Amino acid sequence: MATTPKKSLGLDTNLLLDMAGDKDFAHEFKDEFLARGYDLLVPPTVVAEFVFFEEHANLPPHRLATIALERIIAWRCRPFSLSATELTIAVRFANRLIDSLLIPETEQNDGKILAQLSLAGVPMVATSDKHLLDIEEEALVLAFGDADLFPVHPAHPRRLLRAIR
Repeated sequence: MATTPKKSLGLDTNLLLDMAGDKDFAHEFKDEFLARGYDLLVPPTVVAEFVFFEEHANLPPHRLATIALERIIAWRCRPFSLSATELTIAVRFANRLIDSLLIPETEQNDGKILAQLSLAGVPMVATSDKHLLDIEEEALVLAFGDADLFPVHPAHPRRLLRAIR
């Protein structure tokens, strides 16, 4: 991927669901970072989660996932793909995070999202997901190092907005 890490941010599922729900902070974040020339990148697992929710009308995120899938390109958020080998690396990294008790077993996708962004050279993921935001930063950096991956730092969009003002 030909992206400069300092000018790209990853987006987690929860932030795009916040945008689909018309939450002001999410759109303010998107608009501000796009205006500053950042690429807002969407990893494959996020797209897969939206497809899953869209196909399961009985799940609460169904409506918002459908909106996110319909508008993701109009919002100028860029989904990206990875090779099969890279996707396997992401699964293994997620399992390491679970084994290290950094994320709950039920949150494997969070670990895959972090690894996928790392493989794409993206230094931060904007998220409102408590599971990602609550990971001890030092332990996460060490886990990335142990896996020979570039660290990705989860941050709430409101914190990122405050950081640039």
